[in-house]
Amino acid sequence: MSAATRLRIGVDVGGTFTDVVAVDADSFAIVAQLKVPTTHHAAEGVARGIIDGLRQLLGQLDAAPDDVVFIAHSTTQATNALLEGDVSRVGVIGAGRRGERWKARIDTRVPPVPLAPGKALQPLHVFVAIDDPVGAAAAAARAIETLRTAGTEVIVVSEAFAVDDPSVEEAIVEAARAAGLWATSGHEVSALYGLRTRTRTAVLNGAILPKMVGTATMTAQAVAQAGIRVPLMIMRSDGGVMTVEEVARRPIQTMLSGPAAGIAGALMHEQVSDGIFIEVGGTSADISVIRDGHPQMRPARVGGHRTFLNTLDVRTLAIAGGSMVRVQGSRLVDVGPRSAHIAGVGYACFAPPGAFAGPVQVVSVQPMSGDPADYVVLESEAGRFALTPTCAANAVGLVPETAFARADRETARAGFAVLGRAIGQDGDALAQAVLDAACAKVVTQVRALVEEYRLPPASVDLIGGGGGAAALVPRSGALMGVPWRLARQAEVISPVGVALAMVRDTIERNIVDPTPADVLRVRQEALEAAVRNGALAETVEVQVEVDARRNLVRAVAVGSAELRRGAAAERAVDDEARRIAAARSMQRSPEDVTCVARTTGLDIFTSDARPGVWWQPWRREASQLRVLDRGGVVRLQRQGAVVSTTTVAALDAELRALVTRLADFGDAGRSIPDVYVLVGARLVNLSGLADEGQMLGLAGVEVRAQAPDQPVVIVATARQT
Repeated sequence: MSAATRLRIGVDVGGTFTDVVAVDADSFAIVAQLKVPTTHHAAEGVARGIIDGLRQLLGQLDAAPDDVVFIAHSTTQATNALLEGDVSRVGVIGAGRRGERWKARIDTRVPPVPLAPGKALQPLHVFVAIDDPVGAAAAAARAIETLRTAGTEVIVVSEAFAVDDPSVEEAIVEAARAAGLWATSGHEVSALYGLRTRTRTAVLNGAILPKMVGTATMTAQAVAQAGIRVPLMIMRSDGGVMTVEEVARRPIQTMLSGPAAGIAGALMHEQVSDGIFIEVGGTSADISVIRDGHPQMRPARVGGHRTFLNTLDVRTLAIAGGSMVRVQGSRLVDVGPRSAHIAGVGYACFAPPGAFAGPVQVVSVQPMSGDPADYVVLESEAGRFALTPTCAANAVGLVPETAFARADRETARAGFAVLGRAIGQDGDALAQAVLDAACAKVVTQVRALVEEYRLPPASVDLIGGGGGAAALVPRSGALMGVPWRLARQAEVISPVGVALAMVRDTIERNIVDPTPADVLRVRQEALEAAVRNGALAETVEVQVEVDARRNLVRAVAVGSAELRRGAAAERAVDDEARRIAAARSMQRSPEDVTCVARTTGLDIFTSDARPGVWWQPWRREASQLRVLDRGGVVRLQRQGAVVSTTTVAALDAELRALVTRLADFGDAGRSIPDVYVLVGARLVNLSGLADEGQMLGLAGVEVRAQAPDQPVVIVATARQT
């Protein structure tokens, strides 16, 4: 490799294989990828497979460990531990002062949390009064010993107002650790009020703490053994990454990091700005909504209980490329949920050519104990094979030639012909029925998301990732009548997402009627948290949202762990290509689209409002606006927006004028408009703020490093509801 080449490496640990991908740190181009078996039973656990993959990858590239400038991996261990009930025994020490004791005692007692069938997380509970510091210390020591004697492995400390003063929680945590126990606390996982939910979240965090820290530490040591000197980063549930040290505090943040990796790949590698991303594996499909280049979030629930953990809103379906066909008599009854991987059989479409030309027996199997015995397997001299949606999509000719799921069409058709003869149906028609039954499940979920998020029809594009994407996405798009496409290198979209992921952290604070100074303080906390987590300060951008109804201030900081360099990083397209991309997004002709403003890194395109058709003159189409970066990616889309060009020096006055012009007065008082400030290549989102003072304060902070005559573009719309 060239001495100038710098590598970002992403590792995705799956149930069967560990994928390792190397990406050029400056051009973001994939330069190598490989699969190695996941080493569940090695002495080092999955870390053995990771180190094997890293060494093979570096050898394949003839690269040195010092060429690696960033390395991260995603893990399903936290999710699997909770789903399977493989957790540590937790004891809760609740604490409270006079006047709050009775409620704190109730709120820190966490009832059993259902996990796997027949398994539940059942925390023990001890409460201590903390009015007298000396007596409180003695009571805490007795509580720790009581829980230790009862077999507790992890102590969770939760006190009523620890988000304001965490000293009591910190003291008891230190005492528990000094006694040789694992320990965590409520304020470490969330700074929000709500003792009951905060305690529950801390209990879940504690339940997976020993296992996650052990694996993360072993994996970091494996990376170091490979000679890589940059710190290992771990994928978070919100699509960002964090350090191993942060995992030791908040392992719960790694829940759902597997699906998060795929979405990160869609955002960073495929540069999806709006659409529905479907990652299809062999056993399940994960579906999520992306709007304005951001995935949608929601509070995670475990065992039916709400937590203070925000995760990507991913809907998981038990249908995928390897789902097995189920038949009763002469009737196709379902596809899935069990997969060929679970049953330990191959896909019929990947059988050797001619495998179904000789004697073939159609047998019904029960993949796992308790499953219905109506899953179909074809038994031939070549082996045992399942008919799957991947087989069906190949049989009907819908798998693109370059797709990972591409197989020999005639072999796939032959497999369905065997089953068709056995149940008295035409094989080709049966393949179509199997594909449609599988895709109907995807379509139902996609339509539910469209309705839930009120997505405009123009934004419903399906983007497929994962090795099984070609099995489900093309037909699902056709059934819905919407555009679809498969991501580049779809089969490794998750490790690519890990390799390209940004450092991310979220700070949430409950503040009644926050002042501009309060908002700026929370913003600074988020920036510092991202830097502490491995981001370079100069790369960090912070978005702040104020929810006045919940007295909540949320700041999300995103940054990079290393600086990109070189012109190749921009991947710019020419002016006309950007205009065509904007027109495509608006569903307008390029001749009707105009570039009305520009910064050094962003273009603003608009298209005028259009009258309705003659039979529906009242259905006037609003004017459209799109903000595109130099690579032609839509960063923002709005209707009926006002665009104003100004400078850094005049920004404050122009913002005041726009707020006066676009403010709305209703029953709840004055509502300021949604505002976006564009400066250089940055798009600063000020739309989540509650009042003009907060907006002006944040805008000033965001542009304070710019020259007074630096051009600034403001995009404003009436407040979105």
